[in-house]
Amino acid sequence: MVATPKFGIGQIIHHRKFDYRGVIVDVDAEYSGSEEWYELMARSRPPKDAPWYHVLVDGGMHSTYVAERHLETDPTGKQVEHPALGEFFDRFEDGRYIMRRRH
Repeated sequence: MVATPKFGIGQIIHHRKFDYRGVIVDVDAEYSGSEEWYELMARSRPPKDAPWYHVLVDGGMHSTYVAERHLETDPTGKQVEHPALGEFFDRFEDGRYIMRRRH
């Protein structure tokens, strides 16, 4: 059985372990990366059968792929700074980003 994601696209999160903020741009119901990446990067061995998130990192130029168990809701209510925000979102409203409309 696939778990229901706790977070959604446009939501601002905080990474518990590495103490960074970011915004979710995509959600995978379960891990969808390579076995090589998991072995190298996912050292705490988070479950593969739980949701994973694609996150633009606040103040950075990069994105990350994060297991749900490492995330929590960001309490600051502040926007995220990232050069790729405009590729995914139109605006920031009520504490979250609103996805761009596809034409």
